[in-house]
Amino acid sequence: MVNCKWLIVGLFVGMLSACAMSEATAVPSTSSPIQTPTLQPTPTLQVTPSILHPPTETPPPDSGWQPLQSGLERRTIQILDENGRQTEQITLLRIDPNLLTFKIGYSPGQPKSLATWQEETGALIVVNGGFFTPEFVATGLIVIDGQPSGSSYVGFGGMITLSEGEVQVRSLVERPYQPAETFDYALQAFPMLVLNGEVAYQTADFDQARRTAIGVDENGRILLILASWGGFTLAEFSSYLAAADFDLVTALNLDGGTSTGLILAEPPESIPAFVAVPSVITIFSN
Repeated sequence: MVNCKWLIVGLFVGMLSACAMSEATAVPSTSSPIQTPTLQPTPTLQVTPSILHPPTETPPPDSGWQPLQSGLERRTIQILDENGRQTEQITLLRIDPNLLTFKIGYSPGQPKSLATWQEETGALIVVNGGFFTPEFVATGLIVIDGQPSGSSYVGFGGMITLSEGEVQVRSLVERPYQPAETFDYALQAFPMLVLNGEVAYQTADFDQARRTAIGVDENGRILLILASWGGFTLAEFSSYLAAADFDLVTALNLDGGTSTGLILAEPPESIPAFVAVPSVITIFSN
């Protein structure tokens, strides 16, 4: 006769095993929003918003522009669905390039966390840069201290250029890169999201991911824009940026998904990137 005590123990262990198996889930794979064979954007990662933003007191849906120091403002916006539930968080920094200094950091083959980039450079602000290969080499052109490396995108994408304190964000379709051009710093990415104040990307897709963008407004100020909850497709992000009251003239999509991240040193704020990156945009107090 089977001992009832051991029969109950066996049944209990079996139930625990079944529960453990039922709770195990696989992380779904995602693909790049741009199907370009030669380019390999960082894979996206859907992250539970509550992990990144633990609940505290309820913030206002739109903080408005808040001055942090001369030439720097911050704004946060909650995107709500029809039931009043938050589906996205937008973080913006608006920067006067006449009062703060922009640079590009690049470490091909040796990616670094945003925290390491900030510690090594002493930058006030660090945000992730453009797309890169599995070998952590930029897929587009990068210029560091006047020295170009890599190959320019042709017929698509955009470019941020920094020369003698002037910061520009331009379309490579409207204004292709010319090898004779010289810059102090430059970085390419894709696609353009806003061009001449209008929606610049309308390709339908269903790939929602975390997003990072850099843009220029009507007053020449530079905007860093992060949608860190993974609620936008690229087309939706493009439409949102063009329709919002940011007065954007141009906006360029940077690497997103697991790469999306920002560090503000003072006052301290961090949106964590989940991978180390080989290129960053850095901003310094003058």
